[in-house]
Amino acid sequence: MAQAYELKAELRERAGKGAARAERRAGRLPGVIYGNKEDPILISVDPVDLAKEINAPGFFTHVYEVTVGSDKYRVLARDLQQHPINDLPIHVDFMRFSAKTRLAVEVVVEFINEDECPGLEEGGVLNVVRYAVELRCQPDNIPETIVADLTGLEIGDTIHISSIPLPDGVEPTVTDRDFTVATIAAPTIITDAELEEGEEGAEGEGGDDEEAADGDDDGEKGEASED
Repeated sequence: MAQAYELKAELRERAGKGAARAERRAGRLPGVIYGNKEDPILISVDPVDLAKEINAPGFFTHVYEVTVGSDKYRVLARDLQQHPINDLPIHVDFMRFSAKTRLAVEVVVEFINEDECPGLEEGGVLNVVRYAVELRCQPDNIPETIVADLTGLEIGDTIHISSIPLPDGVEPTVTDRDFTVATIAAPTIITDAELEEGEEGAEGEGGDDEEAADGDDDGEKGEASED
C-alpha cells in the first residue's frame, strides 16, 4: 500500500461562490471530497499546508489521508483551481477511492546509470521522448517514479516502455504498441567547412561594425570642428 500523506481539513457548512469567498477571506482554502458513490463533503484547508504539497513533486499522484474532525478519508487530488492572475489556489477537489478503483496517472521517468552508458561516454546524447508516462493502476499502487536503466546502451539504442520494469498491477495506458521513451542519439558533428563558413560570417559582421564605428567617429569630429 502506498504511503499516505496527512492533511488536516475542517468542515464547511455552506456551498456556493459566496461561501467560498468567505472562506478565502477568513484565510482558508475551500475544497470538496467526492466520489466512491458517497455524498460529497465540503471542506476547507490551510493554504500554507496545501502549498507545501502543491510545490512538492507528485501532488496529483500521492495518496492523501485527509482528517476532518474524527473522520479520515483516503483520497487523491483530482483538480486544483487557480486564480487567473496570480496563480494562487482558490479551490481544491479530492476524490475518494475504493479497492476496485483504477485510474490513469502520469508518472515521471527517472534515468539512471548514465556513467555506465557507453553511448554517452562516446559523445552520444540522451534524447528523451517522454519525460513522464501515463500508467493505469490502483491509487494505492501508484509508483513515485519509473526507472529507465542506461547501463550498456550504445549510440542508436532505443529505450522502449517494455524495457522499463513496472510494479505488479501497473500497466501503461497505451497497450497496442511498444512506444519509445528515449534514445541514445549520435552526437552532432560540425565539419571544417561549416566552421570556416561561420568564421567568415563573423569576420564580415565585424567589418561592418568597424566601418560604422569609423563613420560615427568622423561625424563626431566634424561637429567638434564646427564648434
